[in-house]
Parts: sequence; C-alpha cells; structure tokens
Amino acid sequence: MRTVLIVDDEPQLLRALQVNLQAEGYRVLTALDGLTALTHAETGDPDVIVLDLGLPDINGVDIITRIRRTRSTPIIVLSARHGSVDKVRALDAGADDYVTKPFGLDELLARLRVAGRRLTPDVGEQGSTIDVGDFEVDLANRKVTRDGIAVRLTPREWAILSLLVRNPGRLITQQQMLTKIWGPGYDSETHYLRVYMGQLRRKLEDDPARPRHLLTEAGMGYRFEP
Repeated sequence: MRTVLIVDDEPQLLRALQVNLQAEGYRVLTALDGLTALTHAETGDPDVIVLDLGLPDINGVDIITRIRRTRSTPIIVLSARHGSVDKVRALDAGADDYVTKPFGLDELLARLRVAGRRLTPDVGEQGSTIDVGDFEVDLANRKVTRDGIAVRLTPREWAILSLLVRNPGRLITQQQMLTKIWGPGYDSETHYLRVYMGQLRRKLEDDPARPRHLLTEAGMGYRFEP
C-alpha cells in the first residue's frame, strides 16, 4: 500500500482527496499547512507528496526545498497558479510534477501511478554500473557517485539520467523522454527537460556550461556520451 501525503489549505478539497484516494487503496496523510506537512514528510515516510503551493504559513517552494535537503520522495505540485514561472520555480526546487487546478481525479491518479512506478526497482540490472570517470551510475542500486561521494538525485532526475545512460550515444528525443518519464500528454512540456537537465549537469558535470556527457541536440533531444 502506497502512502500519499496531501498538503492543501482547502479542507473540503483535502477531505475529498483523502476519501477518493483511500477508496483507490492508498494510505493517506493530510496537512492543512506547511509546518504539519514537513512533520508528516519526516515522520510519516510518505511514498508520494501532493503539495499545494499557496499555504498559509510557508511558501510551497520553500517546503519543496526543505524536503529535498533530506528526502527524494516524489513531489506532485497541485496549484491554481498557471504561470510558467511558478512551474519552473517549483520544478527547479525539486518538484517532480505540476498539476493545475481545477483538475480531474483520473488525471491525479494517473500521475500518482507514474510516481509509484519510479519507486519500483528495475528488473535485470544486477551489476549494471556505468563509470565515465567524472561520475559513476549504479543502475541496480539506484546510486550515483562523483569522485567517490554520493550524489543525491530527485526521482525525476534519476529517471532522466538512467534513461540516458542505458542508451549510450543514442539520441533520445524530447518527446520520447517526456512520454516515458512523465507519461502521455506531456510531450510538449519541454521546459521540464531544460530544468532537470540543468540540475543534472550542475550535479555531475565538471563544467555544466560545457557538458561532456549529458549533451543537448538542439531542437531534438538529449544524448549521453560515456
């Protein structure tokens, strides 16, 4: 049973989501404010967090930043803010997905399923380690090290990196990456990829502005060069 933490300052929406997700088999934790959310994120060990940005006490982006200091739990932002600036800020802080209000329950359930699949280890990757000198990717154990030091990646960063390193030298188109990692219906959200690739380069490349391994093919997609 997956545990979902829902954070929203609208009691009626919170209750409705709790009832519906429990009916789908989820264990549900709820929070009406940021402080309670941070407590549940630390002590409740949720598998996925659904987070509203407009909370009464702590800004939602600040909550994402604080959670990312210690945890890589998938975070789905649920917000009435439709602007691309808000989306990019949330993604850059470490969110994995962004759902705008109003939304359909089926859409949220689909995104929860995508987040849940990222929690399930891949089969058949025992001993699959890619060492490119600058960093090392252990696919079986979902670990990345750089100069012998563990690198903390968000679930979405890991999904992108693992897809690329499993296909060395091969161009992965933007649409292929978005569909595989975010799911159908996301093939035009290319700004997601720009944000996450930038984060990966800052964490893994010696010179993020001139990457050697995580390459962009302008207007087409991305390529991993060992």
